[in-house]
Amino acid sequence: MNDWPQGWSDDNRGPRYGRGSGGTQPEGARVMRQVRRGPAGPPGQQRGYGAGVPQQPSYVDGQGYDDGAGYGEYDSGYNTGQVYGGGQGGGSVPNDADPAAGQYRPRPNWRRRIKWTAITLASVLIVTSVATYFWADSKLRREVDLATVIDRPEAGSGTNYLIVGSDSREGMSKADEKKLHTGAAQGKRTDSMMILHVGDNGDTLISLPRDSDVEVPSYKGSSSGKVYPAKGRHEKLNAAYAEDGPTLLVRTIEYNTGLHIDHYVEIGFQGFANIVDAVGGVDIDIDKGFKDKWSGADFKAGKQTLNGQQALAFVRTRHAFATSDLQRTKNQQKFLAALAHQVATPSTVLNPFKLYPTMGAGLDSLIVDKDMGLWDLASMFWAMKGVSGGDGTSMNMPISGSTGGNLVWDKAKVKTLVSQLKNDEKVTVTGN
Repeated sequence: MNDWPQGWSDDNRGPRYGRGSGGTQPEGARVMRQVRRGPAGPPGQQRGYGAGVPQQPSYVDGQGYDDGAGYGEYDSGYNTGQVYGGGQGGGSVPNDADPAAGQYRPRPNWRRRIKWTAITLASVLIVTSVATYFWADSKLRREVDLATVIDRPEAGSGTNYLIVGSDSREGMSKADEKKLHTGAAQGKRTDSMMILHVGDNGDTLISLPRDSDVEVPSYKGSSSGKVYPAKGRHEKLNAAYAEDGPTLLVRTIEYNTGLHIDHYVEIGFQGFANIVDAVGGVDIDIDKGFKDKWSGADFKAGKQTLNGQQALAFVRTRHAFATSDLQRTKNQQKFLAALAHQVATPSTVLNPFKLYPTMGAGLDSLIVDKDMGLWDLASMFWAMKGVSGGDGTSMNMPISGSTGGNLVWDKAKVKTLVSQLKNDEKVTVTGN
């Protein structure tokens, strides 16, 4: 007899534990189809997120179903903590920094990071380059107007630079004049003059001795604007500069050679020494030692590094040589080529602590023509570096003799030389 009310019985479905059934056994796992109990591990073993939860006993209902077969298969790890999102074996997936937090941190997108890093670096490089260009361009002293030079020869192929080293003491104190052995002479004269031809068939550096005998042509005064007629007088080449500065010097060289000068570059004593010091000195190999009390030179033979003071003495010395002016021009060529090579090395160009002081020292002291740009200046330095590296020709203007203490040019050789330069041909002429 059933002691439960009639409405609570369910005779057709058998005894139900917990639902008013008089049966002594609980329901089987068949009615909990979402549950799948895994096999029990050894005593004391903990697994995954559900570690520490005791294993439930296995019950068998009246139909003979147990939790180890049949419907019991659907316990997909619920009892052991192996639930959806927990990973296999109760461990964490690679993206999950903290499995207990149930949150995911995405893997870093390295492609995106590299892209934006490259864009940032490129932007900084562009901005720095543009700023450096305008800073350097603003420091160039464009003081020479070649448009005032009259009766100029036609321009040929390639580019011709007239490079002048003057004895200007501009910006020098009495202590500087004593230290650099320059004396205190007033005005400016030319200590060195060179023509650098930059072309497709090799670059050529030609020294013009300051004692060269030249005819002073008609010219237009740089300050007065007055045209002075030619009188057929002959002077040393450096006298043209002393008489009316850079424009008369250009006019005289063009008249006596027939070669068109495209750009003019001049540097004084102080600027020259400052550039050498800014670059950290210049390495040079001196063939034969010499001394000169006038310039302060005191050198031994061999490889050595010259500072600004020593470098100025090296390029100015002429009293120590038998062929004073010609040997000095050779020393000037050798040193300027070494200086250009030193400035253009990666240790200077890629080091801002060297590059900017060097550029500042050089640009502050350079006097150039009004059409000179930074690219022209860079081309000149690279060409001088090429000459020092053996990719070009370095020579003196061919000399045939002397008259009254002036050096006379070999007219036949000079004519051939100028023709080869104007047509940008390989130079075959040799100098003294």
